[in-house]
Amino acid sequence: MYREPEIAEDTRTQMLAWRRDIHANPETAFEEHRTANLVANALMLMDIPVHRGLAGTGVVGTLRNGDGPSIALRADLDALNMTELGDRPHKSTCVGKMHGCGHDGHTAMLLGAAHHLARHKPFRGTVHFVFQPAEENEGGGRKMVEDGLFEQFPADAVYGMHNFPGMPRGRFGIRTGTMTAYLDTFEIVITGKGCHGAMPETGIDPVMISAQLINALQTIVSRRIGATESAVVSVTQIHGGDTWNVVPESVVLRGTARTLDAAIQDKLQAAMGQICAGMAQTHGATVALHYMRGYPGVVNTPAETSAAARAAASLVGEAQVDTDIKPAMGSEDFAFMLLKRPGAYIGIGAGEGPNDPPVHNPYYDFNDNILPLGAAYWVALVRQQLPVA
Repeated sequence: MYREPEIAEDTRTQMLAWRRDIHANPETAFEEHRTANLVANALMLMDIPVHRGLAGTGVVGTLRNGDGPSIALRADLDALNMTELGDRPHKSTCVGKMHGCGHDGHTAMLLGAAHHLARHKPFRGTVHFVFQPAEENEGGGRKMVEDGLFEQFPADAVYGMHNFPGMPRGRFGIRTGTMTAYLDTFEIVITGKGCHGAMPETGIDPVMISAQLINALQTIVSRRIGATESAVVSVTQIHGGDTWNVVPESVVLRGTARTLDAAIQDKLQAAMGQICAGMAQTHGATVALHYMRGYPGVVNTPAETSAAARAAASLVGEAQVDTDIKPAMGSEDFAFMLLKRPGAYIGIGAGEGPNDPPVHNPYYDFNDNILPLGAAYWVALVRQQLPVA
């Protein structure tokens, strides 16, 4: 079953215009001033009261229709520091920045839902439309919570949604429990003894140590953490040396670690510390690990997961809603909101074929065909959770 979303043609047209305007003018973490202005102005034209300033560039619109429960619906505003390579009329006009993850579409869909709900008010209670800055790497969700999001805008539950290019359009995916990974980052500074490249025996070579250390770190997942447990350790940066014939004094490694369980997160950090200490002792160097905890995992609560799945199924049918989707090793700072309120995070299929670029790819572009369905999902969820009678 697939029911055409009841989103009016003028709302569909406006969502497309919003989405492409935002895409052409991407702004990164905590710099989303133009985007926030667009969102705030759109909400005010809908006669929805607007609050600005949480996390700097955050926007919250509140729509009330009598007494009743309250829910928060969240979209993200920011783009990525990457260069767009696709050729399209709404291509990024900002060098080195692009909406490579679809936050432009997320914002447009939530604005479209607000437009529909403000016009028809098919609910009883309060809806908070939360437009969050700085999802990519900088923890804007945490900052909004710290700034008093739920104290100023009380909500019984909070819901999020993300486009999934790897899932066919017309499908949704969700699961109870951990939906995305715990995100940590690390920096390892290897300090040896610099020397002439022709006489390496007179120094302590941090380049050689870094090579051994990278290989050793990859044994954590295969030998320290069980095959049925999920973890990823990736060294993504190597910095060291200035010229061809000098063994440098130090080398810096940086990377990311991901897990799906806080206990495994602790085990992974401890294993990295042991390996670094052992490498230092073996080679007579100093190996300093700086392990930084980042985003927690998105953990969907049972009742809210069920509610989200029912809302999606009301649009596309139960067969098109996967309620046991595999958790992703990517991360999402919506997790900070779920630490404070029950809620659920759902994926909406955006794929048209096997060659669709994934998110964070320079050729990616949000699939405008899902704008009406995404807005309709939010409307269905509000109707369900805030019934008129």
